[in-house]
Amino acid sequence: MLTQEQIPSLIDSTAYDPSGDKIGAIKQVYLDDRTDQPQFATVHTGLFGLKETFVPLEGAELRGDRVVVPVDKAQVKDAPNIDPDGSDGSLTPHQVAELYRHYHLSSAPSGTRDTYAAQVGRDTARGEDEQWSEQGTGRTERTERTGRSGRTDDAMTVSEERLNVDTETHEAGRARLRKYVVTEDVQQTVPVTRERVRVEREPITEANRDQALSGPAISESEHEVTLHEEKPVVQKEAVPVERVRLGKETVTEEETVGGQVRKERIDTDGV
Repeated sequence: MLTQEQIPSLIDSTAYDPSGDKIGAIKQVYLDDRTDQPQFATVHTGLFGLKETFVPLEGAELRGDRVVVPVDKAQVKDAPNIDPDGSDGSLTPHQVAELYRHYHLSSAPSGTRDTYAAQVGRDTARGEDEQWSEQGTGRTERTERTGRSGRTDDAMTVSEERLNVDTETHEAGRARLRKYVVTEDVQQTVPVTRERVRVEREPITEANRDQALSGPAISESEHEVTLHEEKPVVQKEAVPVERVRLGKETVTEEETVGGQVRKERIDTDGV
């Protein structure tokens, strides 16, 4: 059996039927007026737009973030439902009797009422202030500063929307490193040597007279010398000159974002 202490854990938990089929998220919990124990819950199944469907909690079990209710998902589909924005947080005897008939429960109690936890899922999301106060009957009731009819506080809560800006990473582009070959004309000056003919004459002296008279006195003859020269020889070799890689760096810039937010304002009539 579920208890009042477990109500905070019930809100926004997920309801499942005994066979493990998901029914929906629990939004409100209603108490039995006689026992103050959780009796019904409203579940947003997604089948009726913004409306919430009632499921019984008698015999339900809380298993972590799951609440296993004692009815099948098919039964919940056709069960009575309410518009949470149009509800005053309580059930009439007629509504209770209709729920008991639909789910074939035992005889209905005198009525049910909502508890503080019944509105946690909606009111906390709106930032409304809530507090507990002890009533004369000894039971714990709720007072809520919402300015709604049927509440004990006549103050009105003013809310506003705020922008929550964050960043997310997207791919902005890609960079590729590619190597290709180009041909250039290169000129380089290199020194070369060559031999050329030079006629050398020397007078007849005592030192060379014998060589000069060694041949015939008058004759024809030829003498030949080989000339040499250097020519440039070009050879090519591939040598590494540098290494290139792609790197990434992060830069931080400031961008201005904007949006429209709604704010509540207070106006008075008859003052």
